[in-house]
Amino acid sequence: MSAAPRHTCVHGILGAVICLCLLPAGLAHAFSTVVIDAGHGGKDPGCHWNGLVEKDLCLDVARRLNSILQGKGVKTVMTRTDDTYVELSDRAGIANRHEDAIFVSIHFNASRDHSVSGFEVHHRSKKGLALAQCIEKCMGEAVKGRKRDGDWQDYKVLRETQATAVLVECGFISHKGEAARCADPDHRQALAQGIANGILAAKSKQ
Repeated sequence: MSAAPRHTCVHGILGAVICLCLLPAGLAHAFSTVVIDAGHGGKDPGCHWNGLVEKDLCLDVARRLNSILQGKGVKTVMTRTDDTYVELSDRAGIANRHEDAIFVSIHFNASRDHSVSGFEVHHRSKKGLALAQCIEKCMGEAVKGRKRDGDWQDYKVLRETQATAVLVECGFISHKGEAARCADPDHRQALAQGIANGILAAKSKQ
């Protein structure tokens, strides 16, 4: 595994936090399009704990992320915009149609150990690692809860996506406290904002 990207945060106008990611040479990825993948959907609900269904949370955060990025002038593409099922290979295929894109897949987590909590971002390449750690850092500034270290994963959407790709696990809904946070629209907005901050910080370095 390559050395981790360095990060810092500075306070901007009106106290707003701007997350800056200092990416190692060669790991910055030029992109103009963000493909936002709301995990699961339709016949695939994902995990279901504490009254929450993963596919619904994924779509909500993805929509919020889409709105934030579009508000910043970033071109976005969503793999699904409603409660429909999209094959994993088709999600990757959508990303592969855009040569200048990054792929960000939104998920929520669960564990048989109900004490496990926190968010994490997974990757499958060196550039994916750099983007993942940038997003993790910025989420840590925006979101209450534990930041876990994401790792290399051979998920199909990461394996079949040719562009830089990451998969964000926004929290463990099997943890009662974290599930309560994830049920709060303000928390889901903060999740989307943290992810967006990481993407925008990476984009500013290209």
